Amino acid sequence: MPKSKDSPLSAAASGGAAGSNTVRRLRLRISAAAESTLRSGHPWLFADSIRDQNRPGEVGELAVIYDRKDRFLAMGLFDPGSPIRVRILHAGKPRNVDRAFWGELLEQALIKRDGLFDSQTTGFRWINGESDGWPGLVLDRYGGTLVLKIYTPAWLAWLPQILEVLSERLQPDRIVLRLSRNSIPIAINRFANSDGQVVSGKPIVETVTFLETGLFFEAEVLHGQKTGFFLDQRENRRKIETMSASRSVLNAFSFSGGFSLYAARGGARSVTDLDISAHALAAAERNFTLNKTNRIINACMRKKVQADAFEWLAANRSPMFDMVILDPPSLAKRETERERAVSAYRRLALLGLKLLRPQGVLLACSCSAHVSEQEFFETVRAAARTTARRYTELARTTHAPDHPATIPEAKYLKAMYLTVP
Repeated sequence: MPKSKDSPLSAAASGGAAGSNTVRRLRLRISAAAESTLRSGHPWLFADSIRDQNRPGEVGELAVIYDRKDRFLAMGLFDPGSPIRVRILHAGKPRNVDRAFWGELLEQALIKRDGLFDSQTTGFRWINGESDGWPGLVLDRYGGTLVLKIYTPAWLAWLPQILEVLSERLQPDRIVLRLSRNSIPIAINRFANSDGQVVSGKPIVETVTFLETGLFFEAEVLHGQKTGFFLDQRENRRKIETMSASRSVLNAFSFSGGFSLYAARGGARSVTDLDISAHALAAAERNFTLNKTNRIINACMRKKVQADAFEWLAANRSPMFDMVILDPPSLAKRETERERAVSAYRRLALLGLKLLRPQGVLLACSCSAHVSEQEFFETVRAAARTTARRYTELARTTHAPDHPATIPEAKYLKAMYLTVP
């Protein structure tokens, strides 16, 4: 027998964002196409898929979605200010949304990462948004510090419950809240939260550091990019280390020097950090200082260049390096920028290849979700074909295991390794 639209779920599922049972449940009915999408497991419901809504909803409120036969279909966090109107938390049968729910959801994410890291790696991702059942939320660990970043203000009303669950299960020294730009005004005005706020545990009195494969790094958890460090490139950094012995290495768009530090430990003869940001180059210097007791790293000659990477690469076209790493920031933040980004990736790959000495290795990376893996890989190959040198494709990589991507929209990271004779 179909569930009545008034069948009880729980206090949390039947009222407002805080779980009040005095407010009529927010009920949505959606298009047939959207029903199929949700049944397939996709975690987003777009605004233009909503066919009926019993009342206006508030940000963070739990929305309950019914199918055409008036049966429970799914429930998720409502965001009236976003084209993604509901971030789906659960589909199938009705259930309570309470501390037990969050605890189970967290445990599922932890199980996926069981055995991935030992004591030599204390920086990694515990929760990767949609792909771990937490749409619009990520949780990163940096030693004893957890950084919780939310990409929709719909999560703000649920923070007290979630922070309790995280603190009890993971027992960190502190939890830092990071906010996407669209979440900041609501966080400040309605929830008294701010970007970079320590929302649980001890205040930060010194630099937050962590280990990655035995190397020390600092994380700018309060105001740095993403959650304070680019954890997603860990596996490519590890691979670069295995290929760097006796090579001269150019790390373009070097940021805080992660690839350079791994290359140095791998026995590189020299590394050159190239970045437009003085702040980034200073961060790389501090990361090298954190590892100054390693004699192999200390033996590597280092150079830093503050310049626009595109301009510097274009001005230096003779073979100068045995390895060139190209890891630019996202070049297509929206679909309308995709074609321009593809052209830029092609140009970068071509410029990088021209700087390679014989037997040199090029690593070309993209973190643009609007450029597909296939399109990016073919773009790099096309650049290589325009040179007079043959090339060999050594490897292609995508997401690290702690950054799973289970829906197409979550797939952003890809990299290709080439060598030239």
